[in-house]
Amino acid sequence: MILLRLIGVYVFLALAACPAWAREPVVLAFGDSLTAGYGLEPANAFPAQLEAALRRLGMPATVVNGGVSGDTSTGGRARLPWLLDGAAGMKPDLVIVELGANDALRGIDPAVTRNNLDWIIRTLRQRHIAVILAGMMAPPNLGSDYGAAFNGLYPALAKKHSVAFYGFFLDGVAANPAYLQEDGMHPNEKGAARIAARLAPLVARELKRGRR
Repeated sequence: MILLRLIGVYVFLALAACPAWAREPVVLAFGDSLTAGYGLEPANAFPAQLEAALRRLGMPATVVNGGVSGDTSTGGRARLPWLLDGAAGMKPDLVIVELGANDALRGIDPAVTRNNLDWIIRTLRQRHIAVILAGMMAPPNLGSDYGAAFNGLYPALAKKHSVAFYGFFLDGVAANPAYLQEDGMHPNEKGAARIAARLAPLVARELKRGRR
């Protein structure tokens, strides 16, 4: 155990000592169960699938799974400092922010979600970390007023902070049984691969932009 810890510290220090252009970029996939890979083996979850998709595009990168099942935007806000400054001590080049689905499922006021995501994006940008904001959509049973407020907060925040925006994280997967687990909500292996393949070009573009 001690040896493994020493190896981990050595690798961390080696990465920290390397100039950004001399190492693979690090992408943090920061979200809820959709990112974490609920019901999937880690190798089949979205972060691992995205890493593979980026390599196929000629953009090798390390994609870290920062998803927590059941997380809300409030939970994400609370744990971001730990990821950046605490024991994790991560130094990502880019963060994919995928949060809010559980807010909508719980009927949380969209203003709360907006404030949390605003804080998360602002915190990352203050550290000169690139951000891709992934949009979410509220269930229609919450009503048109809630849907308009919730669905609209994502493009508004992306515009406010001038960050890259991916319209809907589950685009091409939602409501398609071929890409969903039996619960009808979480992507299966094929669904995670589909999301990764669709998102990878935007991730590659933002990583290249950050290295200019």
